[in-house]
Amino acid sequence: MAKRSLDRLIRPQSIAVFGGREARRVIEQCDRMGFPGEIWPVHPSLDIVLGRRCYRSVDDLPATPDAAFVGVNRMLTVEIVRKLAAVGAGGAVCYASGFSEAAGEFADGIALQAALVEAAGAMPIVGPNCYGLINGLDGALLWPDQHGIIRVEKGVAILTQSSNIAINLSMQRRGLPIAYLMTAGNQAQTGICDLAMATLEDPRVTAVGLHVEGFDSLASLQALADRGRILKKPVVVLKVGKSEQARMATVSHTASLAGGDAVATAVFARLGIGRVSTLPELIETLKLLHVAGPLSSNRLSSMSCSGGEASLVADAACNKAVEFSPLEVGQLPELRQSLGDMVTLSNPLDYHTFVWGDFDRQHRAFSAMFRGNYALNLLVLDLPRADRCDDADWITTIDAVTAAASETGARAGIIATLPENMPEHIALRLMANDIVAFCGIDETITAAAVASDIGAAWQKPAAAPMLDVRPIAGDLATLSEFEAKTELAKFGVNIPQGLVADSPQQAAIHATQLGFPVAVKGLGIDHKSEAGAVFLNLCDHKQVEEAANSMAPITARFLIETMVERPVAELIVGAIRDPLAGLVLTLGAGGILVELLQDSAIVTLPTTEAAILEAISSLKIKKLIDGYRNTTAGDLGATVKTVAAIADYVVKNAASLEELDLNPLMILKNGQGAVAADALVRRRR
Repeated sequence: MAKRSLDRLIRPQSIAVFGGREARRVIEQCDRMGFPGEIWPVHPSLDIVLGRRCYRSVDDLPATPDAAFVGVNRMLTVEIVRKLAAVGAGGAVCYASGFSEAAGEFADGIALQAALVEAAGAMPIVGPNCYGLINGLDGALLWPDQHGIIRVEKGVAILTQSSNIAINLSMQRRGLPIAYLMTAGNQAQTGICDLAMATLEDPRVTAVGLHVEGFDSLASLQALADRGRILKKPVVVLKVGKSEQARMATVSHTASLAGGDAVATAVFARLGIGRVSTLPELIETLKLLHVAGPLSSNRLSSMSCSGGEASLVADAACNKAVEFSPLEVGQLPELRQSLGDMVTLSNPLDYHTFVWGDFDRQHRAFSAMFRGNYALNLLVLDLPRADRCDDADWITTIDAVTAAASETGARAGIIATLPENMPEHIALRLMANDIVAFCGIDETITAAAVASDIGAAWQKPAAAPMLDVRPIAGDLATLSEFEAKTELAKFGVNIPQGLVADSPQQAAIHATQLGFPVAVKGLGIDHKSEAGAVFLNLCDHKQVEEAANSMAPITARFLIETMVERPVAELIVGAIRDPLAGLVLTLGAGGILVELLQDSAIVTLPTTEAAILEAISSLKIKKLIDGYRNTTAGDLGATVKTVAAIADYVVKNAASLEELDLNPLMILKNGQGAVAADALVRRRR
């Protein structure tokens, strides 16, 4: 089916509203924002609604509406949507609840939602169980409640699954211009990414923010990220909750590391989508992206007239991917001349109060700082209470920042440490002059880190489309360790020499053939170490036979392998299915450290050796691989190639593979390679 166009729905010239109280509110909100198009109330008994003629049904309308707000009960919603689709309407917002979200309350909820989608056919519908949308650019609303949005000429689009969160966001007083505010509800037909994609195409939209619990599909998320990149319009996400892991009883260590939330972070990073954790962070990041777009680097400067504020800024940057780079030599003379000899020149810079209220000296100082090739220049300034204080000197500082930014062409932002100390009229004034009006130091540093991450992602070639393979249905089977290793060896994974024995006596014979020392393991046992089914460094025929006899009550088959040399470090490499991303690779500290350190990284698929190296480099155990405190270094190059071979195996078996776990992958001395000491594979038959 061709992709449904949402243009008429989100930018309508005519709106039909169905229902009573909620429909009346839609008309009220359109009138308040000056919607210039036609509004047609539809009600079975009313003649006039807010001075407008009321129509009896879809068939009675004077023309086909571009958009409709359907604010009636759930049963009638289906019939009205069917009639709207039949006459070629541009789309509808379905307000009613009682569909799939209430399946526990209404036995027919899921079936009724399916009927609603069937009734809509090719016509777009939003919801059900949602408030709808606000177009702040054109004053068009399909929205049955109060809100805080005003008309804007350009701004950001915000989309959420929660109508109440949407109302809260609309009430912000932080200077963020909102072009579109949309709720997706149940996403029965039109997903949140589809709505976001439609807003991206509006040239008046500068950035997109999403507040979600989950996404409708990986393909739609990838399409949104790709389109945003092409249009130079960044996307930032506030994802709440934990994604549900694969619907199976996982038996590997990988499952404990590959949490859905970590997978989501890896997916966003791959796609060049920013991620935040709170609503204030979302607003502040969108403000920065609206004014500046993605940042060219993570280099920041900061100025304040207080050492305490400078310390807060510096502390907020700890563990964040931003850098307060030292001042450049060329900046120092002008800073010294304008600020005087008492000021310590540094970044962050406490410029004291020697230039307070002096526009010329502040202008020179700010301009000197802004010429430092920083991606973003920050100045901490909390405005006083207008009802009790005179803000003239603070306005002088704002004027000096504005002039310095205009003169140098640098990106600048003013931070109020407390949100209430950034009055809305000041925030609007700053934003109108392309100065970001930030609220909160921590939120500002997060916004800068996110914007620089997006900028760094956009400077690289776009990643290949993610692995999106529908898994086959079938019974789940676990390969023996020997079978799993044999399969992996075909893809280039180095494994120990090994033989399978069907009795303790045969185990001893095989050990002699392989050469001592050997390891003896019970086959068909999950978590062999915990079960007492692993014996290492056995040095003669008798030890092997005794070890196998001790395991005889729990297994009848044994794997005998040559011992692997003592490793420099141990890595766990695993794959597991995520509901959104499908199969992903997990790397982490292996062996007995896997649960102790929880040191892991997610690699989305398909991948590259460069991405694998980056993931390994993010782990704490990278120091061991590099040769911690003058110890022997491990074979990093061979490790990367081995992980790449494992990733290749996962990609080529994506339809059947459910779970893979190599723990440990033993990283030997530099030049000696890496060996898979244990392996588990679960797949569908």
